[in-house]
Amino acid sequence: MPVSLLLTEKAEKDLDDAYNWYEDQEPGLGKEFIRCIDDKIVKINRHPYHHEVIQKDNVRRALVNKFPFSIYFDTEENLITIIAILHQRRSPEYWESRI
Repeated sequence: MPVSLLLTEKAEKDLDDAYNWYEDQEPGLGKEFIRCIDDKIVKINRHPYHHEVIQKDNVRRALVNKFPFSIYFDTEENLITIIAILHQRRSPEYWESRI
């Protein structure tokens, strides 16, 4: 059964901010970051329940390959909502306020 995927505005801003930071560090690194995020989102979409539950029954976390970032998402029957894309050292309160 196909599942819809939604990226919240705050998650989009997280992604833009991280892209810009990596691109400022080294041209092309931001593009590599986006590629790794895209790869993980594809995996989340295919197998959302393979990722660690971190709050309640719905909120899960997927670790991004090559970069110290996590994708926080909410799973419902036919919808995956990405609520945050954050550095792993970020305080949990930062993404928890988005639920």
